[in-house]
Amino acid sequence: MAGRAARLVLLAGAAALASGSQGDREPVYRDCVLRCDERNCSGGALKHFRSRQPIYMSLAGWTCQDDCKYECMWVTVGLYLQEGHKVPQFHGKWPFFRFLFFQEPASAMASFLNGLASLVMLCRYRTSVPVSSPMYHTCVAFAWG
Repeated sequence: MAGRAARLVLLAGAAALASGSQGDREPVYRDCVLRCDERNCSGGALKHFRSRQPIYMSLAGWTCQDDCKYECMWVTVGLYLQEGHKVPQFHGKWPFFRFLFFQEPASAMASFLNGLASLVMLCRYRTSVPVSSPMYHTCVAFAWG
């Protein structure tokens, strides 16, 4: 019986977490995204969006809907600040200004440096450990995991 109650509490907690962030649930944000999507992301408006979107943004996979979410996030943040409230999270993240196509440039740089360090260490491993070592292939296979 106690196990069933514990599972129910865990399930309820998971459902609460899955409901989204404060900013996602905000009606102003949802209405803004819906209006922006209807106004800018279909038909001729979509063609206009694509024609003015920088090439690096489209190559990075930013869509019209992503741009609507980004713009509406800042509209909502502005309203929160205007009313004297704390800045909410959106999609589980704090709002960051976009630089080129990076919405979180410091995080992107840290990830790049982490990948670079992993590559350097993999190269060192491959040059210093003989291929005949028992776990060599396993370590190489999981080096990027």
